[in-house]
Amino acid sequence: MPTPKFILELRQKIGNDLLWLTGISGVVLNDRDEVLLVRRADNGRWSLVAGILEPGEQPAVGLVREIQEETAVEAVAERLVSVESLPPSSYPNGDQVQFLDLCFRCRAVAGEPRVNDDESLDVRWWPLNDLPDLPARDRICIENALSPGPAPVFVTAEG
Repeated sequence: MPTPKFILELRQKIGNDLLWLTGISGVVLNDRDEVLLVRRADNGRWSLVAGILEPGEQPAVGLVREIQEETAVEAVAERLVSVESLPPSSYPNGDQVQFLDLCFRCRAVAGEPRVNDDESLDVRWWPLNDLPDLPARDRICIENALSPGPAPVFVTAEG
């Protein structure tokens, strides 16, 4: 998917300087103890479904939109799993970003997973006991989503 219009407009004003954005990610589960993962087109790695909120968009609504756009799976957000400030990063064109990520546990309700846009090379359900190589943060999000506690995880001054 191309860079959202609002980001392109901001980049015209600030160039490649650090841009603070709200990210959303989802641990999408089905009734077979599987999690929905995408193989990213930008780096070839498997990961959770993730995206960027549009201005004025509610986080759970935005994530459900991203899941459908990227995978053709319809889902509902069940609960907030974590709130986390991710480290700054840079894109190949020099754009610098930092995300405040809101991760949700979601339940699939319809649709068969498929590559539904240009952000992914592959999309599929993975058994929770046989996951591919994932970023450490994605594994932690999955663990938190599977925990029985309803409260989201967040970092405090004590760590």
